[in-house]
Amino acid sequence: MINAKPVPTPLPVGLKLVLDDGHVLPDPGRFRRLVGCLLYLGFTRPDISFAVQQLSQFLQAPRRSPWDATLHILSYLKGTPTIGLFFSFASSTQFTAYSDASWASSLDSHCSIIGFRVFLGSSLISWKTRKQGTISRSSAKAEYRSMESIVYELLWISVSLPIPFWCDNKAALYITANPIFHERTKHLDIDCHLVGDQFKLGFISPSHIRNSDQLAVLFTKALPSPVFARFLSKMCLSSTPPS
Repeated sequence: MINAKPVPTPLPVGLKLVLDDGHVLPDPGRFRRLVGCLLYLGFTRPDISFAVQQLSQFLQAPRRSPWDATLHILSYLKGTPTIGLFFSFASSTQFTAYSDASWASSLDSHCSIIGFRVFLGSSLISWKTRKQGTISRSSAKAEYRSMESIVYELLWISVSLPIPFWCDNKAALYITANPIFHERTKHLDIDCHLVGDQFKLGFISPSHIRNSDQLAVLFTKALPSPVFARFLSKMCLSSTPPS
């Protein structure tokens, strides 16, 4: 891929990968090794988190479409070889969290994709993209489960309270704050109510944010180039060449 033409995003806009699309690759080990390398690179490149999560769903029987998507990621990396995490010495010690969910976006299982990011001051210190293990029957429930995932993360790393917590789904925020809503959502996993408990304890301070300002959206879907670039600029990554 040395001579590959750089592309502006990790995945093509609107790409939907399905398990049985195309022929199985004759050498699946090549795909698995490459995805393994990308998973390792993802420890310092959160911008490829969603793309690598998508490819990881095809390790058992990789086909042509996921392979082409993998080459697309390499073309993206070709144009951004020096990007990495940047931790400023002037950063504050205030935690800020963003969570998002792409409801029923998996074409094979209809499970939702969730993503979150946690900042310490201006520095990105924790992030995740993953597919939910069960189907959510509404976008609010998918968002609520996304909030539950990040609360577990915050309980592990945080010391300063309350933590500003941004979510772009008002229904999920209502479920967090209003016990009456809990009676209507008993089919949610019991541990999801951890979110409401931590809100009452003052551990998190949930607030609504417009979808256009939701920084975690980068971890739940493939975005058009201008939108991707705008959110990437807010991830506090550095493009300084290595010394």
